[in-house]
Amino acid sequence: MGCTFGFETPQPVSAVLQVAPSGRDHEIRAERWATDADHHGYVDLYGNRCERFTIPAGQSRVVYDAEVVVPSPADRVDPPALETPIVALPDEHIAFVMPSRFCLPDELGHEAWQRFGDLAPGWSRVQAIVDFVHGHLEWAAGASNPWTTALDAYRAGQGVCRDFAHLAITFCRALNIPARYVFGYIPDIDVPLPVEPMDFAAWFEVYLDGAWHTFDARNNRRRVGRVIVGRGRDAVDVALITSFGPVTLTEFEVRAAGT
Repeated sequence: MGCTFGFETPQPVSAVLQVAPSGRDHEIRAERWATDADHHGYVDLYGNRCERFTIPAGQSRVVYDAEVVVPSPADRVDPPALETPIVALPDEHIAFVMPSRFCLPDELGHEAWQRFGDLAPGWSRVQAIVDFVHGHLEWAAGASNPWTTALDAYRAGQGVCRDFAHLAITFCRALNIPARYVFGYIPDIDVPLPVEPMDFAAWFEVYLDGAWHTFDARNNRRRVGRVIVGRGRDAVDVALITSFGPVTLTEFEVRAAGT
């Protein structure tokens, strides 16, 4: 797995890239950065690996490649998993039931309780949320922008994978179910090849029965080989590129394949 970026900038620009695998869900056998830009890595508040760059003036290129082993490649399914009452929720997970920049349970709370409040708490209720979001939103390239919230996507009825994740997270949090945003690579294993070029993907995790479980409102199917780049409250915490100056993206490619 890996990615390639081409940049053009009139001046040296500081930037942060999040493209390398993070967490304990995998083993990195080998990885490399190919670039003339100065860079170094650090770990953020959520345990995500980040790379700080000084992008030189003019045209430049950054290439990242890695060989990763995923011990449990298929998404785990646990239908009996129960919701944790808010009073018993661990302190460190409270942030994942609260509003964040793009996930707005306070604004969509009435809608959430009207649609899902009478359903049996647990895995099946989360899956009902996923089914609704998957059917309500139409995937459309360019349908949203970096400022689109879950409420915006809900009203528009369309979005990209991050909007699917944000809306599902919002409904879960409105029901006091901890949910966090996840961003990474998904190889096309055991699925029809998509028409659009490969891109980074967004999905989400829900805290049930003392563990975090993977759900995917965009694909609404169990997938094989997910590689996590970052987790956070929403897309703000795991931005692909954060630049502190003018940068034009001139090349972009994402690669992920299973062996």
